[in-house]
Amino acid sequence: MIIIGEKINGAIPSIKEAIGNRDEALIRERVQVQLPAKPDFLDCAPATEPALEYDAMKWLIGIMEEETDTPLCLDSPDPLLLKRLLEEGATQRPGCINSVNEEGTKCETLFPLIAGTDWNVIGLTCDQDGIPLDPEKKIEIAKRIIDKADKFGVALGNLHIDPCVMSLSTVPNSVEDLCTCIRAIHEYAPEVKTTAAISNVSYGMPARKYVNMACMAKALDAGLDSCIIDPASPSMMGILYAHAAVSGEDKGGRKYNRAFRKKIIR
Repeated sequence: MIIIGEKINGAIPSIKEAIGNRDEALIRERVQVQLPAKPDFLDCAPATEPALEYDAMKWLIGIMEEETDTPLCLDSPDPLLLKRLLEEGATQRPGCINSVNEEGTKCETLFPLIAGTDWNVIGLTCDQDGIPLDPEKKIEIAKRIIDKADKFGVALGNLHIDPCVMSLSTVPNSVEDLCTCIRAIHEYAPEVKTTAAISNVSYGMPARKYVNMACMAKALDAGLDSCIIDPASPSMMGILYAHAAVSGEDKGGRKYNRAFRKKIIR
């Protein structure tokens, strides 16, 4: 399982405040708390107003790369900002671009810069009309993104398709729709990875961690390859390690036991 740590995101009030105040100490602490779980990427999402986003992103990159060698997931809805960062070589090592979709020319803007590199990229199943509720429409969008990535020479193994799981409180079939998309994407292009921001499923619900855990278990059964989660959460990491143990991927539960001893799960 590929883990993208989600804790550095300006949509989180404390992170928004830290970015506004240029509070390095809080950002460093939130980076460090994610590292024991050994995430593959760390999200770097200023989520500020557009005029401030570039400077905020550069500030975050500098601090985060001082704290860890873990590659960053540069997270912005603005393809021109992401293009600028790629062209400048703003990071010390290739990471992940979050994200492209079928709205406008995002794929056409970013795929040529990613092709032939070690950069990963997340493709969201939405277009100019927003996120469709029909899973079949999401699958159609996913196929178009995959075809464009292939056309531009992006390594399909570096492409993560995010079917945009919706909140159960608004879309009762949200988790089953996610699983339908995961299976269909793997059938269409087995080398392409699937990903999900799991916590979206529980938005607006009480005791959210239980909903998140159940969604993760179902998605793993469907073949989810990567996830955007809080790697400092014992419950979410516990689901990942437990699923690997009971599915036979982690023979004898050795990794599960090691994670428990290291207090990654408890």
